[in-house]
Amino acid sequence: MQATPRRQRKNTQPSLTEQARRAQIVAAAIETIAEQGYPRASFAQIAKRAGLSSTGLISYHFASKKDLDWAVVTEIYSRLQAHMTDAMTGISGPQAALVAYIEGLIDFMRRDPDALRAMAGVVMHGGVSYDAGSEIAATEGISGILTWGQREGVFRDFDVQVMATTIQRSLDGIPLAQAVDEHLDLDTYARELVTLFTLATQAHPT
Repeated sequence: MQATPRRQRKNTQPSLTEQARRAQIVAAAIETIAEQGYPRASFAQIAKRAGLSSTGLISYHFASKKDLDWAVVTEIYSRLQAHMTDAMTGISGPQAALVAYIEGLIDFMRRDPDALRAMAGVVMHGGVSYDAGSEIAATEGISGILTWGQREGVFRDFDVQVMATTIQRSLDGIPLAQAVDEHLDLDTYARELVTLFTLATQAHPT
């Protein structure tokens, strides 16, 4: 599940040492949430994974659990955005873009399996707010591809938001499946979803 960060930065710039410690805590939080689930990802568990002597070091860098949750989502979104930018570079048409989007997002799950699992945990348990604007932001990438395809006559006439939501939610469910099956065949998922949504969107079925 993709949630676009929408929070203003603090005015003060942390030192390099503080930035490194914050990054260490955020990385530990992502791993803890992904492995143990959001409800069990306490400061004590995160501090233990990060190798910190006490939870006070977390509280020093993050004002609250919500503050840490926001940092987790922001970090994951940054990783995902960088990965998808690379995956979509050089794409020449909407059909290729649809395939690249599906394959790129699933490849991110392969390379960074904890990330989207942790994000889903944070969002589903209310760690960050998720409203109508968040939903639009979560599907805007695939919506843009679908709109492009309809404009070019490559995709048939359908409700873009409904199709975008369907595609995105099909992808969002994979990290949950990964949580109960570490050997989940992501290649099969990618192949079947590409076939499914190519057939569902194409203007002239063959």
